[in-house]
Amino acid sequence: MPALLHGLVDDAAVFPPGSAALPDALAAHRQHRAAWYADLVGPLLIPASEVAAGELSGLVDPGEGLVVGVIGDTGVGNLPFALSFLAPDGVTARQVEVAVAKRGEDPLPGIAELLRLTDALPGVEAVYAELPLTFGLMGALDALVAARADGVPIAAKFRTGGLAAELFPTPTELATVICACRDRALPFKLTAGLHQAVRHLDPETGFTHHGYANVLAATLAAADGDGVRSVAELLTMVDPRPLVERATARLDAPRPLWVGFGSCSILEPLTDLIRLGLVNGGYDA
Repeated sequence: MPALLHGLVDDAAVFPPGSAALPDALAAHRQHRAAWYADLVGPLLIPASEVAAGELSGLVDPGEGLVVGVIGDTGVGNLPFALSFLAPDGVTARQVEVAVAKRGEDPLPGIAELLRLTDALPGVEAVYAELPLTFGLMGALDALVAARADGVPIAAKFRTGGLAAELFPTPTELATVICACRDRALPFKLTAGLHQAVRHLDPETGFTHHGYANVLAATLAAADGDGVRSVAELLTMVDPRPLVERATARLDAPRPLWVGFGSCSILEPLTDLIRLGLVNGGYDA
């Protein structure tokens, strides 16, 4: 697996639209972790509500060393309570991710609350504050940068899709965010809507989805110093060739800025990456 793609896809099998039962998601995740493409795969993402309900109990061998990411679907303040259920099961939370504000709300109070809790999140290597792409965004990014300067392992997370049109940022909006993170040396994660490698129209919903190959190329361009207009152009492309060309030139280098995204399927993005020629291997699923 090329270094550029390491950890690109977190395993979000229990989340829509896949919505797998947790036992099935765990079984599949173990297979992914043992497969030749394991370096592509990040942690299994689990809602905090399921963790706090003890859904993992009895499903994990304490010596297994399972690593997960906890999604704060019950809010910022409930994260420490949910994480307290992991240790008895021998599970490690590598990262936590939580929305700190709704669309139109000031994200700074939510960030402040999350920062107050970071000492109560033992063993967590990364905290992702999900920010709405509306009011107060740049100030929120500055607050995250300030916290990182104080040693807090916090970064940004943005929504790139969902069940409503307003949850899909335009290419210019997403390019602006990518460049803003670039200017601040701030890592970011994305969630929702990245179902295929290349930008496309979903005929069932009528929503145009961002492609993760577009985002990868756009992030590489931003890291190279390109401006918002050039980055946005890469996000609009439906021809995969320029995207592949830019990524191929950087396959042996670690991915800058973009931590990755969650997908309810691991094999679908893997298949796309193989078809684009960005991954070569013994894929036979």
